[in-house]
Amino acid sequence: MRNLNSPLSRRGLFAAGGAAVLTLALAACGSSDPAPSTAGQSAKSWSFADDRKETVTAGAVPSRVVAFTGTAAVLADYGLQQKVVGVFGETKRADGSPEPQAGDLDVNKVTILGNVWGEFNIEKYAALRPELLVTHMYDPGALWYVPDESKDKIVKLAPTVAVSTARVPMTEPIERYAALAESLGADLKAPKVAEARARFEAAAESVRKAVAENPGIKVLAASGSPDVLYVSNPEVNTDLMYFTQLGVDVVKPEKPGDGGYYENLSWENADKYDADLILLDNRGTALQPKDLTSKPSWATLPAVKADQVVGWDPVPRFSYAGAAPILEGLASAIRNAKKLG
Repeated sequence: MRNLNSPLSRRGLFAAGGAAVLTLALAACGSSDPAPSTAGQSAKSWSFADDRKETVTAGAVPSRVVAFTGTAAVLADYGLQQKVVGVFGETKRADGSPEPQAGDLDVNKVTILGNVWGEFNIEKYAALRPELLVTHMYDPGALWYVPDESKDKIVKLAPTVAVSTARVPMTEPIERYAALAESLGADLKAPKVAEARARFEAAAESVRKAVAENPGIKVLAASGSPDVLYVSNPEVNTDLMYFTQLGVDVVKPEKPGDGGYYENLSWENADKYDADLILLDNRGTALQPKDLTSKPSWATLPAVKADQVVGWDPVPRFSYAGAAPILEGLASAIRNAKKLG
């Protein structure tokens, strides 16, 4: 899955000047010395079968985890903040405040290896002595936000776990990340976790109820860029797939591109699909409503004229705590929307 508003080819940051540091780290990974472990875990081996159908193993439960920022936030939701030593992906805004995908993760207590698409500082990663790297998997075998050009070097430094976040409903990666968190020591019966799950289940029911009480609302999920409006596909995007399971009528693009994630529409054709409600990518990498005022075709869309546009994060936080507010917001938007056509 592409970051919709980033260069199509990823740029690795590995520099020749850091080669000596990395060489030492790679050599250490091949040594016979046992990995450090936390108290009470030294006698307990660890394994996890990820969504690449690979069983990842370690001599002890990993205690030094590096993860995509949204994944790290999921681990924090399960009480595992102390295990997260580094993150990669959008983490801090220009003013130093956390990006939304960081959730409740304390971003000032982790090392940021890269803050944008294509950035991953291998030297800093090696220095963290990672015991596990965790991230999403949108396409088979692809590690989300791990640059292709430096992937081979990165995966030599620590075991990696990938959780599938496409072509399955959102509940599946939520359950898979919960299972991973439990394997790392999380208590899924803890009151905070149980409350988050109950809130999620109630929120899902509120979406079903909103659809039943206000039928016929057609929803379009999109992301804006300077030249293109991307219309997302509910048959591939995990959250949209789950929305349809809850009864939401999500527009399915007729001609999705490579990977099937979205259809590219020129701004002249932005009105190709009728929609009563628009879910608009609210990430900092996408154009926001104030930016889209320069696009005449945007202003003519019925949902825009009716002020029926709400924010949407195409890369949600895959935990009950992270997903519940998304469903609550969707239910509210559908409940308050008016049929426009």
